[in-house]
Amino acid sequence: MGPCTPLVTLFLLSWLQPLQGQQHHLVEYMERRLAALEERLAQCQDQSSRHAAELRDFKNKMLPLLEVAEKEREALRTEADSISGRVDRLEREVDYLETQNPALPCVEVDEKVTGGPGIKGKGRRNEKYDMLTDCGYTISQVRSMKILKRFGGPAGLWTKDPMGPTEKIYVLDGTQNDTAFVFPRLRDFTLAMAARKASRVRVPFPWVGTGQLVYGGFLYYARRPPGGPGGGGELENTLQLIKFHLANRTVVDSSVFPAEGLIPPYGLTADTYIDLAADEEGLWAVYATREDDRHLCLAKLDPQTLDTEQQWDTPCPRENAEAAFVICGTLYVVYNTRPASRARIQCSFDASGTLTPERAALPYFPRRYGAHASLRYNPRERQLYAWDDGYQIVYKLEMRRKEEEV
Repeated sequence: MGPCTPLVTLFLLSWLQPLQGQQHHLVEYMERRLAALEERLAQCQDQSSRHAAELRDFKNKMLPLLEVAEKEREALRTEADSISGRVDRLEREVDYLETQNPALPCVEVDEKVTGGPGIKGKGRRNEKYDMLTDCGYTISQVRSMKILKRFGGPAGLWTKDPMGPTEKIYVLDGTQNDTAFVFPRLRDFTLAMAARKASRVRVPFPWVGTGQLVYGGFLYYARRPPGGPGGGGELENTLQLIKFHLANRTVVDSSVFPAEGLIPPYGLTADTYIDLAADEEGLWAVYATREDDRHLCLAKLDPQTLDTEQQWDTPCPRENAEAAFVICGTLYVVYNTRPASRARIQCSFDASGTLTPERAALPYFPRRYGAHASLRYNPRERQLYAWDDGYQIVYKLEMRRKEEEV
């Protein structure tokens, strides 16, 4: 080795000593960090063990409660099934009793016979109606009910055009409005966002009540002229009938309804003054006047000119009436109570005289305790389109010949 070797060795030793000091500090730092991590892991394990124990205790406490709740739920379900079975049996018994003991027909007894003051004559014709068709059917029963959806407010009207070729659905919401919804088909109306699929038709004058009718491409409705019901003036308690072309959106004809002192025909539907109806024979109007404020009147209208062809005083009372419709020239009046209960056809009047009150069926509507704001009969489908507290309902009808016994 040369004379420079000791010098190199001293140099290397002096350079390595600082490195060894730094490594020693780094090792101590890493040991402290690992110790802190180990302490945190131990704390996490303790907390996990404690939480697991609490969950086990909670589970042990809840299992008996869940078993008790399940037993109570089964008991309630059994009781509900039992009550439903008893209700079904009771309704069958009530229906049987009704068939054995039908309600008394709506036949008025002249008060002169009983020594009373008598009924004042109205001077109307009250002649038998000559049928234009061979339609001779009457209702046997309301066979089924289908609730489609809830749309709009508690009062309104929805219908199809019984004379039109399309499947359009017409919805008139409210008792004083000027905008009708038109849906391309029933399927579009039943969608969740139905209003987006509808076109809107605005009429020039707001309608009154829920007595509107779509017939042959026209919307027939009653409007309150200035001074009409509630407005004072010369036209107090009179209404104007409007014939509105739905395609052209123009008023084709109008006429003041030829009856003075109009009052709501239905005791439970105070906003409707004239209820328009259509059947196999054409266009009809149900109304009432102060001259006889206890009973309904029926009129046959000309759908082309809105002229009144015939009028009848019916024996059907206004009290507790909520809606009506016409089938084959026979007026059927639906009655209810307040608060609303199960509706029933309790009076009928055949303008042609073929169907006697004794032969008329007086069926209940299927089990729904509501109030009908409107009923529209479709002669092509033999169905009723009902507006029941904002719900749109279809009733299927079962028919029989008028000559058949109940």
